[in-house]
Amino acid sequence: MKILGIESSCDETAAAIVEDGRKLLSNVVNSQIDIHAHYGGVIPEVAARSHIEVINPVINQALSQAQLSWDDIDGIAVTYAPGLIGSLLVGTLAARTLAILKDKPLFPIHHVEAHVYANFIVEQADHLELTLPSKQPEFPMLALIVSGGHSQLVLFKDHGDYELLGQTQDDAIGEAYDKVAKILGYPYPGGPAVDKAALEGDPFKYPLPKAKLKSPYDFSFSGLKTAVLRAVQRETGVDYTFPSYELAARLNDVQRVDFAASFQRIANETLVDAAERAFRDFSPKSVVIAGGVAASRALRKTLSDRIPLPIEYAPMSLCTDNAAMIATLGFYYAQAKEPSDPYSLEVIPSISMTKTAWNKS
Repeated sequence: MKILGIESSCDETAAAIVEDGRKLLSNVVNSQIDIHAHYGGVIPEVAARSHIEVINPVINQALSQAQLSWDDIDGIAVTYAPGLIGSLLVGTLAARTLAILKDKPLFPIHHVEAHVYANFIVEQADHLELTLPSKQPEFPMLALIVSGGHSQLVLFKDHGDYELLGQTQDDAIGEAYDKVAKILGYPYPGGPAVDKAALEGDPFKYPLPKAKLKSPYDFSFSGLKTAVLRAVQRETGVDYTFPSYELAARLNDVQRVDFAASFQRIANETLVDAAERAFRDFSPKSVVIAGGVAASRALRKTLSDRIPLPIEYAPMSLCTDNAAMIATLGFYYAQAKEPSDPYSLEVIPSISMTKTAWNKS
């Protein structure tokens, strides 16, 4: 069964084709990072307009790359939630229209849940050159989902059968990366920039706090972000009233990378502390990380060092927003759920993955 996936929840326009929920046939991503970098973040109206310009060419390119025609496609999976409403509307309108014109079943996919399914892609067409996991994860599976908008710890008993164990109580980890990067003078998006800078820094140079929460599975990053701000202000000899956006000019290169490394160490330990506790409590057969921050080399190493299971990671390109994960989850969704009506499918900008109809728990 070949599923075409379409993703447009934020600032990437993507289309991909996956066969039987495991083999990647094509993967096309048109990124808007260069556009939004000028603003230091995603501008929703700009993102939506950019999606409109490229959505059809990206879909056609995915078909061409896979060397397939519409006759070969068995279904369309599209992100309908969560995300920026304008961006979601472009992707779903394209998918709904194609489902009607090409007479294909349409499957609505939750973006955050789909990130986990990047780990289920274990085969690829000959023309692709990704380093993929050697086998699919086993259930029960513990998933650490970390991105710019989401930080969650989820226990999957089976496809569509999962329990949210914990989540961030304030900022998502990716949001904290972006804000700390801005303080330190690194470009948007902050995650890759801080991750790279941290390689050259001392992770123990600046003592930063870990939040203590009632639930051992929850996270908090707002206090850590503020602690970095106050530490930079002290290090540069200014008080708390000094504007954060002017601090970077007062830091030297050594201070900058040391702050990046110190922040990243505490942020990663915050995530892994919760994941390790959940691993001990629930004894899953496999552990995966998903979402844009899952591309962090430091997070991968910290998790592998602390979890007594061999962990295989999805390639970096499948951790950030892409349509391959949408198509992969679409396959499993199609095994259990009826297609949606393309005439009535609506987007939902904000909804937890635990609230979707697909979830059986």
